[in-house]
Amino acid sequence: RSDIFSSCLLIQIRITMAQHILNQRPISRRPISRLCRHGFFLLPLALLVLLGVVLPWLGSPLSYNTSSSPSFPPSLSYWREYSLTQATKFVAKNESTVIVCTVSYPFLPFLNNWLISVSRQNHQENVLVIAEDYATLYKVNEKWPGHAVLIPPALGSQTAQHFGSKGFFKFTSRRPQHLLDILELGYNVMYNDVDMVWLQDPFQYLDGSHDAYFMDDLTEIKPLNHSHDLPPPNRKGATYICSCMIFLRPTNGAKLLMNKWIEELGSLFWAKPKEGNDQPAFNWALNKTAHEVDIYLLPQTAFPSGGLFFTNETWVKETKGKHAIVHNNYIIGYDEKLKRFRDFGLWLVDDHALESPLGKL
Repeated sequence: RSDIFSSCLLIQIRITMAQHILNQRPISRRPISRLCRHGFFLLPLALLVLLGVVLPWLGSPLSYNTSSSPSFPPSLSYWREYSLTQATKFVAKNESTVIVCTVSYPFLPFLNNWLISVSRQNHQENVLVIAEDYATLYKVNEKWPGHAVLIPPALGSQTAQHFGSKGFFKFTSRRPQHLLDILELGYNVMYNDVDMVWLQDPFQYLDGSHDAYFMDDLTEIKPLNHSHDLPPPNRKGATYICSCMIFLRPTNGAKLLMNKWIEELGSLFWAKPKEGNDQPAFNWALNKTAHEVDIYLLPQTAFPSGGLFFTNETWVKETKGKHAIVHNNYIIGYDEKLKRFRDFGLWLVDDHALESPLGKL
């Protein structure tokens, strides 16, 4: 009780002194008991202010392991120890879904472009950037604390890895393990490559409660009411599903699919230089688990491949207003992707960078 009386007295004295300074009036000589009695009414207000400041901070990543990271803002060593468990809990907040991308430093402008489009659909707070190098980890968390995590080992950060290269294979082959780890934590997870742009909210197309949702990567035009089953395989026994846009629920079926994908990637066959990406292994995993996993092919009009959207002007006009996510694939090279986005008015960074949580980079 003595602490409470001391606190309320201190609060009242400070308020009275402030009034004196502002109004240039003599400080009241009311008895201490009266001051403290009025202080009891001010004490709840002070507590509310305190809770309003402290509680939101407790939910931020800055509240973790403060003993090991006493500096503010957090030191670089703090972010090196920032775990996937902490990061997913922070970005998911009270939601059940985490939106994930994997990024290396040269592709930060593409990350920013993608984030602008995600922000326009009000889903940016659920985004988790899995940094493939420390430069990306530090830059994203400097601009947007808590939204980037690195899962060792870190890759080199100097060179953009091009499709089909050994570096690209090493980069993309880690993807199913990241997704499986998040599923094991109990979250839904949506994965996107950062050479994508959201034109609508894609979540409206996730009908039902299937284990896994994915998009076809072919350029052949499907009927508007096409089947949502796994397409029939080609002569080699495989399908051509895109591994760059996936939505998974934390079900046994989705986990089985990720484990099979990891197993296929572990085969030396898929590690050949000519197979320098994770997509063939993903398609084999889909085909081999199709009878055990509840899968859903997303509508082509909403999730077209780059080979369709950027080359078939007639189809784009006929399906205008139905596109949700556009993928800038079927083209190789950083500069080539950038130019095509600009040519089609989908490079948002130049004029709308402030709409991204990262701002101007």
